[in-house]
Amino acid sequence: MDVKITSMVFFIQISLFKINFSCFHSSLFILIRIFAPRYTKKAIKMSIDKVSYWIEIADYDLETAEAMFSTQRWLYVAFMCHQTIEKTLKAYWCGTMPEDPPYTHNHMRLADGCALYDKMTEEQKDFLDTITNYNIEARYPEDKETLFRTLTKPACRQIIDETKQLTLWIKNELSAATKPSTSSDATSES
Repeated sequence: MDVKITSMVFFIQISLFKINFSCFHSSLFILIRIFAPRYTKKAIKMSIDKVSYWIEIADYDLETAEAMFSTQRWLYVAFMCHQTIEKTLKAYWCGTMPEDPPYTHNHMRLADGCALYDKMTEEQKDFLDTITNYNIEARYPEDKETLFRTLTKPACRQIIDETKQLTLWIKNELSAATKPSTSSDATSES
């Protein structure tokens, strides 16, 4: 009797698997909608418009940095500002380069790889160097103690402000680099 029930249960499981497998994409879409509603449409559109995708999540990360500032979670202010710059650089990369950006958190590598680093001022390069370190230092216990001492309320306000300035500059550079040329642009360059 047990063998008969086991066989029947196995048959039902296989049948359900076939039904579920054929509905896999629909099921996955539903799960994504439940657990990640903010990014679902952008994640699906990512292959169509990667620039908008990266800009949207960079803006979201900057909002998160502000939220962390208001709750005095200084380490996460710096980390989210790092994420904001990284994603804005990846948006610039996607808008100006034929291939996708590399899987890296190194801002200098991203900026240099898409020819943006040479356009930066020395102050922007210094900030890029500083903010890049927050990704690494925020993850390891031996570095957190040092960060906790340096990340004060005024320091975090400055990090957010400089992040906003650099993000805006990168977006402006992206806009200029992707602006379609018009006939008046061509004649003014002659």
